[in-house]
Amino acid sequence: MNRRKFCKLASVAAGSMAGLDVGVGGLRAATTSNPQEYPEIASSDPETPEFHGPRVIGATPGRPFLLQVPYTGHGPVTITAAGLPDGLQMDQAGRIFGKIAKAGRYDVRLSASNHYGHAHRILRLVAGQHKLALTPPMGWNSWYAFALSNTAERSIGAAEAMVKHGLANKGYMYINLDDGWQGGRTKSGEIMPARHFGNVQSLAAGVHRLGLRFGLYSSPGPQTCGHHTGSYGHEWQDAQTYARWGTDYLKYDWCSYGAVATGSGLDRFVKPYRVMRQALDRVGRDIVFGLCQYGMAHVWTWGSKAPVWGNVYRTSNDIIDTWPTVCRNSFDVEADLYPFAGPGHWNDPCMLMCGWGYFWSGKLRPTRLTPHEQLTQFTLWCMLAAPLFMGCDLNRLDSFTISLLTNTEVISVNQDELGIQARRVDRQGAVEVWARPLWDGTCAVALFNRGPHAAAGHIAKWDMLDRILPRGAAPMRGAQRVRDLWRRKSLGLIKGLSVNIPSHSAVMLKVGVSHIRDG
Repeated sequence: MNRRKFCKLASVAAGSMAGLDVGVGGLRAATTSNPQEYPEIASSDPETPEFHGPRVIGATPGRPFLLQVPYTGHGPVTITAAGLPDGLQMDQAGRIFGKIAKAGRYDVRLSASNHYGHAHRILRLVAGQHKLALTPPMGWNSWYAFALSNTAERSIGAAEAMVKHGLANKGYMYINLDDGWQGGRTKSGEIMPARHFGNVQSLAAGVHRLGLRFGLYSSPGPQTCGHHTGSYGHEWQDAQTYARWGTDYLKYDWCSYGAVATGSGLDRFVKPYRVMRQALDRVGRDIVFGLCQYGMAHVWTWGSKAPVWGNVYRTSNDIIDTWPTVCRNSFDVEADLYPFAGPGHWNDPCMLMCGWGYFWSGKLRPTRLTPHEQLTQFTLWCMLAAPLFMGCDLNRLDSFTISLLTNTEVISVNQDELGIQARRVDRQGAVEVWARPLWDGTCAVALFNRGPHAAAGHIAKWDMLDRILPRGAAPMRGAQRVRDLWRRKSLGLIKGLSVNIPSHSAVMLKVGVSHIRDG
């Protein structure tokens, strides 16, 4: 694919104001933007080993555990783990499995080596009650890729493509079925897959053999949104079946529940999720609980608390692959929701609209978002600590989409263990600046141009970050070390940036000096 440069660094000097030109071709000040131009994204991994994905993982003692440690490096790579808790072991492929014997926090020292070098990382395992999804879940959901025409064959194909294209190596781990897999119930009431779909239990086993995790979809109503069988009146039975099949994630969609809902006030909205949570807690398997009810009754204020203990909750309506909808689900809805996200519970603005899929159209087609709009969505989802679920056909990925989805430095912001959702710290016309503190003492900063024309000469100064720093942190004053995350390039020690941003595009930076050395 022919890519044109997205960024051009100008006059970077220690202690000076630097100019970051992100105009067309990176060769001049931006005045217009061609929708078909591609942003420059670093796409290659070093030959030396590197670890990726979350630095902290939660689990419940005594329940099955599976984690494919995400890492890259020119093979063969030897990977070891020291300090695993009793009940866990790791195979030569880097898959940690078993059952953690006791509650606690365990710092596991991961090491990887090949002919080119070594890498180390501390992976913290947190074992206890309701400790799942300590960083935003990452994976694939079938809805926008295949809608109601999904099958077990297509789903295992997605899992294989996740491994083949290196997505699993970057931290994507969930293969989640959305609506359309259900095919009614047996005489005893047990949920069955539709004949056209195939065997769900065999599919889950195949996903697990790849080192990935498996997710299902249902509704608390009698029917799902696609008019398939819901869980109403069978919540405990369905939870048992899901656990027996090997399910690791449940998306629970309001759909037809409104027709049978009882109660009044807040309890009307809480009840169906409370009922399913009680069932999930009894089945002896860790299942991440995703609430999909479109932000009704301000779900972010109660979805993560007892008695629901939701891990993910949708904050808006379904997304579609248009710029206004991306803006609605993110900039407009999420701006004031940062207090309601954190380890174990995440605001969910819906899926990533990149690549090829059905996208509500009834036919397979490419996303209508421009490359710059796709980069903006991914940037903002990472800044928001939102779940990263791809909604595309993973067997039709081009080089741009793979580079977009696998930039390790951008993903590391999404997976930051502090779990602090970004806040908007500045707005000048169509340009917005969002920022969040990171675990190593630095800050992630993203500048977005929501307008129809390129924005030239926007000034970003570091003192705007003071409002989002943790209590007791030193203020951002003077020159700071700055790194361009999409290009994975250091910009030097600078006081601020003068930035030109194409229409509907973004710049993502890491600002400050890290006080933590990994491993």
